[in-house]
This record gives sequence, C-alpha cells and structure tokens, in this order.
Amino acid sequence: MTHAQATGPAPAARAVLEYRLHLGVGSVLLVALLAGPEQLSSPIMALLLAMGLWAIHRGPHLNRPADEKPWRHIRHASWFFVVSSLVRVVREAGLMPDSLELLPDLLTVPAYILVGSCFMIMLRQRRADDDDSARIDALLMGLSSAFLAWIFLIAPNLTDHMSGSQLVNALFPVFDVTILVLGARLMLSRGARQPALWTMVLACAALFTGDLLYCLREALGVDVPQQLVDTFLLLMFVLLTGASLHPSMRTLTEPQQSVAHNLSRGRIALIGAMVIFPVGLTALMPSGTTMSHVFRAVLCLSLVLTVLIRVIRSNNSRARAERISRRRVTHDTLTDLPNRELLTETVSLWAARATEERLEISLLFLDLDRFKMINDNWGHRVGDELLRAVAMRLTQQVRAEDVVSRIGGDEFVVALAGPPSERLGEQLAERLIAEFNRPFALSIGDVVTSVSIGVAKSSGDVHALDLIRDADTSMYRAKSNGRNMYALFDASMRDQVQDRVRMEQALRGAMGRGELAAHFQPIIDLATGELDGFEALMRWHSPELGFVSPVQFIPIAEETGMIEEMGSWLLRESVRQLAEWTARRGPNARPLHVSVNVAVRQLRDGSLVRLVDDALREHGLPPSALWLEITESGVMEDLETALLTLDALRAMGVTLCVDDFGTGYSSLSYLHRLPVGIVKIDRSFVSDVGENGANEPIVRAVLAMTRAMGHRVVAEGVETEAQRDWLREQGCDLVQGWLYSKADVPANLTAWIDRAPALSEV
Repeated sequence: MTHAQATGPAPAARAVLEYRLHLGVGSVLLVALLAGPEQLSSPIMALLLAMGLWAIHRGPHLNRPADEKPWRHIRHASWFFVVSSLVRVVREAGLMPDSLELLPDLLTVPAYILVGSCFMIMLRQRRADDDDSARIDALLMGLSSAFLAWIFLIAPNLTDHMSGSQLVNALFPVFDVTILVLGARLMLSRGARQPALWTMVLACAALFTGDLLYCLREALGVDVPQQLVDTFLLLMFVLLTGASLHPSMRTLTEPQQSVAHNLSRGRIALIGAMVIFPVGLTALMPSGTTMSHVFRAVLCLSLVLTVLIRVIRSNNSRARAERISRRRVTHDTLTDLPNRELLTETVSLWAARATEERLEISLLFLDLDRFKMINDNWGHRVGDELLRAVAMRLTQQVRAEDVVSRIGGDEFVVALAGPPSERLGEQLAERLIAEFNRPFALSIGDVVTSVSIGVAKSSGDVHALDLIRDADTSMYRAKSNGRNMYALFDASMRDQVQDRVRMEQALRGAMGRGELAAHFQPIIDLATGELDGFEALMRWHSPELGFVSPVQFIPIAEETGMIEEMGSWLLRESVRQLAEWTARRGPNARPLHVSVNVAVRQLRDGSLVRLVDDALREHGLPPSALWLEITESGVMEDLETALLTLDALRAMGVTLCVDDFGTGYSSLSYLHRLPVGIVKIDRSFVSDVGENGANEPIVRAVLAMTRAMGHRVVAEGVETEAQRDWLREQGCDLVQGWLYSKADVPANLTAWIDRAPALSEV
C-alpha cells in the first residue's frame, strides 16, 4: 500500500457498511433498553455511549472531510455528554453531595453549545445563509417550538421562588429550540440532502423530544418512564455520532449549488402546522398569568409576521427571477449588452413612430478586423477581454438614448435615431473608426484592432431584421474594400448579396458534380526559353451560372471553408497531371515542376504536410517537383502557425513561393523569416516595365534584393516582348503570361510538353 492509499479517503462502500452497522446495532440496543429488564439498562447505556465515542473518532478519520472543525466540536460534545451521564449515575447512587446536584446538567450545557456551533459552521460552509426561504421556514419552526416549550416547559418552572433545578429546566428548552432551528435551516437550505444530513437532523429531533419528556417529568410531574427519556437521548447520541461514518458527511462542509425547487407538499404541510397548531393551542389552553398571556400573544404575532414576510419575499424573489430571466433572454452574457432580440424589438418600436416624428433610424454593423488572429494567438480569454473592452468603448461613444448591442462573435450593432439632416450614422462611424485606432489596454498589454462598419438607414418603412441585414451587407462591402472603413448601404448591394448567395449554393457540391477543372499556365526559363513548369489554376464552369471567374468564387470558398476540400483536390490533380507529363517526356527531358496555390485555411490545417507527402508518394514524384504558392497577407494573418507548416514542407524538399509579392506586407524581415525559394512579382508591377514605366525601379529593387537573398524570381503577367526583354536584361529568372500561353486544359498543352528548346527566344 502506498502512502497516498494509506492516508486517502477509504472506499465509500466500507464507510457505508460501518455506518449501517453502527445504526443497526444501536437500534437493537435501544429497543432492548426500552423493552428489556431494568437490570440491563446500565450495561446497554454504557455500550451505546462507547459506540458513539468510537463512531465520532472513527468517522472523520475514515472519510477525511475538507474541514474537520465541526466534527471536532461533535467529538468534544460527545465527551461532555458521556461525562455528564457518568456524573448523573454517581448522583443517583447517592454518592454526591447536594451542593453538586446540578453538576450533570451544567456539564451538558457545553455540549449543547458545541453542537450548535457545529451546525453554524456547516451552515456557513454550505453557504446556506443565502437561502432566505430556508431561513424563514426554520424561523417558523423555531417560533412554533418555542411556543410549545414556553407552555409546557418554561412557564411551569417560572415561580416566585425558583430552585436551581427549575432554572435549569427552563434553560434547556432554549438550547433545544436553538439547535432545532439550526438543524431545520441545515435541512431546508439549498444543496443535496444526503444520509449524513438526515441523520443529524433526526438527532436534533430526538434531542428535543428527549428533553421535552424530561422536563414534563421533572417540572409537571407527568408520569414519563425514565427509560423512555434515556432512549430518546441515547438515540440522539447514536445518530449524532453515527452521521460522521457516512461518506456524505463530507458534503456537510462543502459549498452547495443553489437549485430552485417548488415547495414540496411536506414542506407546505409543515409550514401550515407550525402556524395553525400554536394558534389553536392558544385558544384551547386555560387562562394563565398575565406574563403567560403576553408571551403567547408575542409568539403568535411573530408567527403571523413571519408568514407575511415569507409571502412578501417569495413574491419579490419571483419578480427578481423574472427580471433576471428576462435580462438573460435579452442581453449578451459576456458584455451585458442588449442582444439581437432586444435590438430588433427596440428598432421596431422606433420604426412605429418614425414617420410621425420624422425620424431616421441608422444602424451601424461593426465587425472587428482579424479578430480570429487574437483568439488564435492569445486564446479565448484574451479575446473575451477584448470584446468587453470594445463594448465599453462603444457605450462611451454613443448617446444615452442609443442602443449598443452584441449580436454574436465579434459583431456589434449600434442603433440610433434622429432627424435625417444630421447624418448621425456617418458621423458616428467616422468617430468610431478613429477611436479604434487607439489601443485597448488588456492583461497582455496594448492591443490595436481596426473595425469595418456597415451603415444602413430607414425612415421606418423597413423591417428591423431587414435593416440589420442591410447593415451587415454594407459591412462586408467595407471589408472587401480594405477594412478599417465604413460603407453606406445602397440597394445594389442587396442584389450583390443575392447573387453571392446563389453562387455559394451553386459552388457547394460543384467538385462532386465534376464542374471544377484544373488549368495550367506554362512557366518559362527566361535565359533559355525552355519550359520550366506550370502553375495550376482552378476553374469552375457551372451549368447554372456559366463560367465563373476565380476572382468571384475563390473568396466565397475561403470564407465558407470549402477551399480546404477544393484545394486538396487541386493539389492531388496537379501532381497526377505532372506525373503523366513527366512520363510522356521521358527520363532525359528537363525536369518540370507544378506550382499550386495554398489557401490560408490549408496553412492552419496540420494535415497539409501529410496530404503533400501522400500525393507525391502515390505518383512517384520527388518533392522538388512541387511548388506551393503562398500569399504574403495570408501568412501574416497567423505567422507562427503558418511557419510550423512551411518549415515542415521545406524540410520535406518542397519549394515554397511567395505569390503576388509587392501587394502585401513586402517586408524584408518577414521575407527573411519565411523558408521560401521563389518570389513571384505581381502582374501589376510588370504591366509597364520596358516602357520607362513608374514601376521599373520597384521591380529592379525586388530583383536585386531577392538575388542577394538567394531566391529565384518569377514575373507574372508578361504579355509583350518588351516586358520579356527588359526582365531578361535585369536578370529575372522565370516568366509566365499570355505572351507564351494562357492557362488551359492539359489537352491543349501537349505542344509545350513535346516542344524542343526555343533557341530563337534566347
């Protein structure tokens, strides 16, 4: 057995078994005490006391509660009970002087205090103080019990010449009522009601009953057998100490989750009895002293007031719960801003009075630019922190009557209404774009994020949901125009959205229906004029839409995630086609390569490396035959994640290319970090070279820079001989463009595959 096993909690099954044995043996002995011969009373009582002491020492050691303090109180109380019982035996045997007659009762007082302290600790640790209904119901039970204790126990002992015994008899019911109230609160408060809890509550009831019988016997002379009194008091002792043996005793010192329940029938009956019985008893009891009448009246009035307080608090709690429930339905849990439902409701109310009051409703739909990068780099905790900071900044920039809402993710909507002449929407959009240039102070430091805003307006003739949709549409226009700006909605955007939706639906399943095709554009070695390879380009011909430009469908595929499956297909198809061409050219021909574009989503997907390896192995091509093109802007969206994939591909032997160089970050530091071997100059820079164009110095600088870094350069979009000749003079390595060939299907490129070196171009 390891040390952890030796000191850890015992198996629950063994603890439950010991708990059941303790209660079972105790029950048998109590029955024997009550019904057996008087000669066995003393041995049985001694055995029961010994069992209780064993249980209260064994239980905490067996179950290892988080806090043993309340159980230590029970242990100390048990010893006081045992010592008190032994002293009482000595007193009844006549071996104690009269001056010490009250000693057994006085020794019991600390035991009561310790038990009460135990219950108070458990209530605090279970966080039962927050449960108002349990507190009031326990108070009702306490008032009712106090009423009974006053009538039958305390009042009969209050005489002009009270003896010490009568004083003690009047004091014990006060302790009993206090412990009973604490036990009731423990039982009625929130949390699971496990066997250990029920056992302790039953112990409280047994204590109250035993003391009640004792006081009736001593104070009123009621013929109550001593064995019956002893049975109830010993039952309390067995239950109180036995509770520590059950594994659920650990829950008595653990915080409990608040769970709302309807009042059970038993609890309703208990509340009714606690109110009706004392009041009815007051009416039936014979007349007593003035003090007795006053005390009864005070207790009855307290009962009525307590019931009234419970009704009021119950009503208030229900109203508060309804308010909380309503707020949860209408507000965002993260930022506490109104959600889409409340926004729609508010805009609809404004629209109803817009015509009459000549109001113009403006909606600003805000989307944080590149918010996913923040979540990916720093985690969702920082992302949530930023969203809360954005919510606060937006709230600070609007008027009190405006509505700032979060409708999901990193999307916010600001609604405002005012005279049409004031251009409230545009002015606020301009102000917010400027505000977002200020950094947000987060736990990781200052973070800057721009925002794209769509503005839509209405004079009340547009439904709220349609207005939100229009603002959303214009926000996407702002993003497509370069982000960090706002766009004002116009009707043509709605047609564009409908066209986009129709295109997206047609694109889904296009690959499965065989509508996608791989076209290839030759890449030429500028020094020799020989074919060096091909760039693979995806084309889509839809039966419904006809030929669709990649400029239109590729962004849709990237936004929807379809690009991952489509990109994987293009890579496999390109490798297959290159293997076919390589076999056709023969082993002595110049090796060719195929260059395939890789989307941002593919770089983030760890399966890209495995996909490349499987495709090359399947068709028997070396890794150097495959070029993968990446865009600067795509890599920079999540540089660290992209580098992991790029480094693995480079280690495999695949050639990496920076596509459209000059249109993205174009930073030497970034280019130095990327494991690339090829830089492709975008066609926009090539278009005017050879004619003393403005871009010639830029292209010349790029060629010099990449040559110094050991990279080869491909110039895209070469369409004239002047461009070709100028690039050759500047030392450009490779070119592609319509001067040589457009991108075409493999069947139309066989002339390039079978072609000998074009010496006339050298």
